[in-house]
Amino acid sequence: MKITKELSISEVVESYPQTVGIFRNYGMGCFGCSAARFENIEQGAAAHGIDVDALIADLNSIV
Repeated sequence: MKITKELSISEVVESYPQTVGIFRNYGMGCFGCSAARFENIEQGAAAHGIDVDALIADLNSIV
């Protein structure tokens, strides 16, 4: 499965635990947050002022 900005953060972390480090590198500790179940990656990135396209590229580079 390719990671897209529409996927929930928790779905990505559950499917690909190795992505936790990428989220942390971007300052997103969201995987432990209750919002991670409801927010998709795009929403989480926007809330943190993160370039979602760069984040998605980095996430896909390790899965």
